[in-house]
Amino acid sequence: MSVNKYILTTLLFACTLLVQARMYVVCVGISDYPGIRNDLRVSDNDAKIIQAIFEKNGHVKSSLILNQSATIRNICNELRVQFAPAESDDVVLFYFSGHGIPGGLCCTDGNLFYKTVFDIMKQCRAKNKIIMVDACFSGRMRTTNKKNQNYTNQNVMLFLSSRSNESSQETPFKNSLFTIFLERGLRGGADVNLDKVITAREIYNFVHNGVIQASQGQQHPVMWGKFNDNMTIIKW
Repeated sequence: MSVNKYILTTLLFACTLLVQARMYVVCVGISDYPGIRNDLRVSDNDAKIIQAIFEKNGHVKSSLILNQSATIRNICNELRVQFAPAESDDVVLFYFSGHGIPGGLCCTDGNLFYKTVFDIMKQCRAKNKIIMVDACFSGRMRTTNKKNQNYTNQNVMLFLSSRSNESSQETPFKNSLFTIFLERGLRGGADVNLDKVITAREIYNFVHNGVIQASQGQQHPVMWGKFNDNMTIIKW
């Protein structure tokens, strides 16, 4: 092999090592629901803080939808557009903070069922897919009905802020309890082995234990679905 060919091969190999999987993130927060008296106080701030964490990462492309803009159509369109460029080794993540219903999420103009989100995620090439929901009774998404049949056969990790019979607590601070610990975990608190890679299992353990302790056992985050415990949630 000539010197020039050797140098070219070495450079190509080095470039290959530098290529990292990308993340595509959509964050939605709704505090102000039209015509509803029991508005939330911090859900829009929840979405802002989570989007800001991912936005600081050089390998993440993120977007943010808040309050009146969070219609079913806008959210679905953003999920399709944002996740479309994802390749097989990339990660796509949908974060939602707001009101929830059994099997779905409350948008400003109606209910977005998880079946619809799963159908959109199924269209993208990424093997690693994540849904994080900070909403009361978010664990009820496992409720089976005609709108939600067979949506759990995809490789999707679901991280939900509470069990099916629990409220997800807001706090006097700028964020809800679940998102407070999610933020801390994503910023490095969950990185127990200090390898600058936060996995699904690490973020679950950190958030789950923190929320249970802070809520005095009144709120239990749950994680389920088809995914690898070592799937990367964020890499610094």
